[in-house]
Amino acid sequence: MRKEHRSAAEIDAQIQAQIHAARDQIEAARARVNKRTGRDLAAAIGIGLLLGGLLLASLLWVKTLFMLLGTVMVGFALYELASALRFAGRDVPRIPLVLLGSAIVPITWYFGAAGLWWSTLGAIALVALVRVLELADVRTRTGASAVFADVTGGALCIAYIAVLGSFAVLLTAQEGGQWWTLAMIAMTTVIDTGALAAGVWLGKHKLAPRISPGKTWEGLAGGALAATLAGIALSVWLLGQEWWFGFILAALLVVTATVGDLAESIIKRDLGIKDIGSFLPGHGGFLDRLDSILPSAVVMMALFQVVHA
Repeated sequence: MRKEHRSAAEIDAQIQAQIHAARDQIEAARARVNKRTGRDLAAAIGIGLLLGGLLLASLLWVKTLFMLLGTVMVGFALYELASALRFAGRDVPRIPLVLLGSAIVPITWYFGAAGLWWSTLGAIALVALVRVLELADVRTRTGASAVFADVTGGALCIAYIAVLGSFAVLLTAQEGGQWWTLAMIAMTTVIDTGALAAGVWLGKHKLAPRISPGKTWEGLAGGALAATLAGIALSVWLLGQEWWFGFILAALLVVTATVGDLAESIIKRDLGIKDIGSFLPGHGGFLDRLDSILPSAVVMMALFQVVHA
């Protein structure tokens, strides 16, 4: 009996040891992937699927929900960038910036391009006015050049996030525009995923080492290949265009998505921070999810107008 008991205990110990060894191997592999990609890949995939599901639901069923979701995401991204600027020493009026910048999205939805431009000018002017009025407090008096930098910092937040983000809402508001927005989001996701996969497995030659050390030419090529295949499929089956339109779509969005990603990297590098925000595990913040979409929305809106002219 004792021998059988010892054998069972030994077997149980051996199984537990194998389980722990397998778990250690999985964690080690996950750590290597996370180090190579610069993010918690499992968390990033989970958050990405959740956001993708919300966007898909809003575009397929009730387009107004896309405007509401866009307003929330722009608001969080504005808060992240304004907070990062304040961390770097710029006294940007954060609350007025978030409220006024976020308001540009629904105004664009209901009043179109005219609403976009007038609300942008109004938001920039009011945020600047708030910063000037703050000078009544002696603690906020930092000199004319510093105040000017604060004002231009607020204008940058609005132009970069609220204005570019509103182009996605403006596109969706058009008749049939939701399909173009869906194609744009799908394309930027494919580009990011293709570049990540190719960069992890094949990446050797740095694309812009001083701006974003993790990006490689191999990753760019992988993203471009994936974008071309996706662009052809989406052009034919979703947008009702000829197959060759997919090459144009892929070429333009690979450029805008890459430029958008690098632009955010430049901002982070200049501010001396790793992530703009930390609201989304595995992604950093909302701006990290919007960086490729923001400039791509402008190009997609232009393409939509050319095709439907």
